[in-house]
Amino acid sequence: MEKIIGEMLRERNLKIACAESCTGGLLTSRLTDVAGSSEYVEGALVSYTNAVKNKLLKVSAETLKNFSAVSEETAREMSKNVREIFCTDIGVGITGLAGPGGGSEKKPVGTVYISIADEKNVVVKKFNFTGTRTEIKSQSVDAALKFLQDFLTKQKSL
Repeated sequence: MEKIIGEMLRERNLKIACAESCTGGLLTSRLTDVAGSSEYVEGALVSYTNAVKNKLLKVSAETLKNFSAVSEETAREMSKNVREIFCTDIGVGITGLAGPGGGSEKKPVGTVYISIADEKNVVVKKFNFTGTRTEIKSQSVDAALKFLQDFLTKQKSL
């Protein structure tokens, strides 16, 4: 999947940046596993804490307070802001609960929000994964890659 996305980005001369929380850089790692990925991967920020999300990634304190780190609103700001910080065409934001602790009835472990932003659009999807921490992280990255492929496919048809 990462090779396909790399080809799509390279074909269109697009650059991408990622803001990752619960995946800890795994998405960026997968994207950069492809030889020549420096042509389209500009950089990434692993924003594991609210302080880093706020100070470096510029997610507003109000968003974090009112909606929490694991929310559609936070994911949306992560993707938009990482795109701006790295001056890229595409920004991806991932935030969620990989577990095993930290979940609640409203937001159980496995709740993950993935957001993709370009210059005109920001789209967010909510996912509910199950399994171990490692499995949830892996499923999150797989979902992000598929979501990114779909986003790029739709973007091309616009």
